[in-house]
Amino acid sequence: MRRLLLTFGLSLAVTGFSLAQQPDTLGYAYPVVGVSGLCSANFGEMRPGHFHGGVDIKTDGAEGKPLVAVADGYISRIAVSAYGYGRALYLTLSDGTTAVYGHLQRYRSDLEEEVRTERYRLRSNALDLSFGPERWPVRRGEVIGFSGNSGASMGPHLHFELREAGTGRLRNVVREGIIRPKDDLPPRIVRLHYVEVDTVQGVCLRSAPESYAVVRTAEGHYRLTREEPLPVGRRGYFVAEVTDRRNDVHNTFGVWRVRVSLDGEPRFEYRMDGFTHALSRCCDAVSCYPLQLASRNEAIRLAQLAGAPDAFYPLMRERGLIRTEAGERRRIRIEAEDDSGNLSALEFDIAGREGAFRAQADTTAVVLRPDRESDVALGCLVTAHIPAGALYESLFCRPESIPAPRADSGLVVLSPAVRILDATTPLRTPATVSVRADVPRDLRLRAALASWNPAKGLRYVGGSFDGEAVTARTRTTGWLVAVADTLPPVIRPRFAEGADLTRAAELRFRVADNFAGIVAWTLHIDGRWVPCDRYPMQSTLSHRFDTPPARSRHTATLTATDAAGNTARWQGTFYR
Repeated sequence: MRRLLLTFGLSLAVTGFSLAQQPDTLGYAYPVVGVSGLCSANFGEMRPGHFHGGVDIKTDGAEGKPLVAVADGYISRIAVSAYGYGRALYLTLSDGTTAVYGHLQRYRSDLEEEVRTERYRLRSNALDLSFGPERWPVRRGEVIGFSGNSGASMGPHLHFELREAGTGRLRNVVREGIIRPKDDLPPRIVRLHYVEVDTVQGVCLRSAPESYAVVRTAEGHYRLTREEPLPVGRRGYFVAEVTDRRNDVHNTFGVWRVRVSLDGEPRFEYRMDGFTHALSRCCDAVSCYPLQLASRNEAIRLAQLAGAPDAFYPLMRERGLIRTEAGERRRIRIEAEDDSGNLSALEFDIAGREGAFRAQADTTAVVLRPDRESDVALGCLVTAHIPAGALYESLFCRPESIPAPRADSGLVVLSPAVRILDATTPLRTPATVSVRADVPRDLRLRAALASWNPAKGLRYVGGSFDGEAVTARTRTTGWLVAVADTLPPVIRPRFAEGADLTRAAELRFRVADNFAGIVAWTLHIDGRWVPCDRYPMQSTLSHRFDTPPARSRHTATLTATDAAGNTARWQGTFYR
């Protein structure tokens, strides 16, 4: 009864504050209290390898803002992880929809006690708990936790999303009017590219992009810097680099839709209304991936790639391709609209040029098809198994190798660099790649594959040595090389040896690794296991004290292991 009375009081107080700060949005309460209502990321914007599945609500640079249930329902899941959403809470609403809250600092006190008990029982830093509707029912506006910066978070904020019942489809909560940010700024059309296409042996080959500068003439109106019509080939498409802004923030956002009209007739439309998790990675097909890799904007291909799902294209004719005969003049209009309804447009003429792009088949290459599994090899040096469905389109593949790159400090290079697919080729599902290497016995447990880029050096991919080759399942394309990581993590306490921590709320460490990254850690105090949270973006490990000060000296022992199996151990004392 005491908990029910407390909860009811918090619900009334918080609901009243929330409604004073934010409009009642289709019956949902605003999910966080005491903030300005600004966002740092929107639904569906393109991230490396995925669409963003929710909205990121700013918490004004602070942690600990109360989070409330957006509607009646029950807490169905609590997850604690060092990755992804960090501390996350899943709320099943009375209509079956699931509301997801990510990057929490902590849950409310009774939920936090449940998490504490289960972590000690399981002796596990990570946790994933599911509940039925009777265990943790909540009312609209009731406090469920507090905002934070856990998981893969670059700063304090709340990641919020709504998922449909049954399908788990993520919903565009801004477009639906559930979250209503202040926004009267239309998208920006930054740059335009034209690509001509030809088909050889069923493989779509493309010319190098022809790029054109774009200028704004008035709010929402754009033109090309050149006055004359753009010369185009007989068959091709455009790529638009676009971005969006909102009032009172410096962040950039993705657009809701892009439409192309040809001579006044709509031909193509990309729209971001929602998607299931299975389609999230398909952002690599919706974008022009080679251009997206180097752009700060969204480089949206204004045509449908063979493996791009129809769900993102409510309007499509001839897969978005534009056909133009030599000497023919046509009119193009490109519209970009954000999820608040602000619209920008770019109009220009095109003119068909003489001649056409004629691609040549690579006679030394093999053709890979997206609907078939493929096995590719380069002698006995490298083999790759590419499953059906991994590719977004058919392509030519010619494996190659170059001499081994120079090793970074702490790394031993064990093979030449090999390439099965170019780094500009995205994979929807992982391929299995094996690189043959002569690995000394003392390094065999430390061996893995790494990607190599002349500008970025070596980056950890993963895998293990099986006696003849280093093998990994990976979506990473481009140059790969077998390496061994020989350096353990570095542990540095954020307190002095023997420090008095009587007034401290937590025990903190800075833990960093040179290459493979931290994957496991264990903290003991006076020989007793205690939970320890990792904040990877801050390279921090933290134990929040959960017992009263005993006013005595304690011994802490922390071990941290990287993905290559290197382990570091630290031991020290503190007074509390």
